[in-house]
Amino acid sequence: MSDRHHPLHDADPSEPSGELIGSQAGVPPLFPTPELLAELADQSQKLESATPEAILGWAVTRFGDKFTMATAFGPEGMIILEMLSRVSPKTWVFNLDTGYQFEETLALRNRVAELYGIEVELLQPELTVVEYETLHGGPLYKNNPTKCCGDRKLAVLRKAALGMHAWASAIRRDQSPDRAQAPIVGWDKKFHLVKVSPLANWTKKQVWDRIVKSNIPYNPLHDAGYTSIGCKPCTRAVFAGEDERAGRWSGTGKTECGLHTQD
Repeated sequence: MSDRHHPLHDADPSEPSGELIGSQAGVPPLFPTPELLAELADQSQKLESATPEAILGWAVTRFGDKFTMATAFGPEGMIILEMLSRVSPKTWVFNLDTGYQFEETLALRNRVAELYGIEVELLQPELTVVEYETLHGGPLYKNNPTKCCGDRKLAVLRKAALGMHAWASAIRRDQSPDRAQAPIVGWDKKFHLVKVSPLANWTKKQVWDRIVKSNIPYNPLHDAGYTSIGCKPCTRAVFAGEDERAGRWSGTGKTECGLHTQD
């Protein structure tokens, strides 16, 4: 099993980090200098035609144990986890456990450990669901899903990102307008990290072809019409002809939790 842990555990405790974000708190820190941004743009162009495994290999070589992955156990994420098990099985991988996830989603964590030897760490908000809903007089996702995502996902990721240099995402360009311009490698201003998206230029068909070919486990809810799976209260199955992410925050006009937007 993977024994990789958050590298900030190895940081000098005398170094201030409370006001720093992401790679600013790294040892050494990493900043988006013109040289780094030029390097990332050059690598992104070079890796555009590379295999996802090669992209991950570059990230692991370049960033070492300061490269991590957040996964929601979607089909793309499951593919990357299988690849990581071959390329870099000790990469630290975590899940943003909001307390509202489907049981089927969490069950995949055990499958990943069994099949690939990767122990995905569950990172949770400071408040339990009961405490959070008590604080706000009920489920906040009903009237302010953006704040709920911010408190129970984005804030948790900001803590996880502290001290890291880069993270892998499982987004595809054809999933939504927000993701259409995603580079293979780029600078994530929101979390102050290098963002590596090995499957950015893949299609949905390529994803499912790989899952079938490599016998990669996936969430059974996909067979019930759930094309994109997030928190249970804010996810529904999609209807014929609907967009792939139409089942997320349906009826609210919201399509992203905020992890993959720059605003």
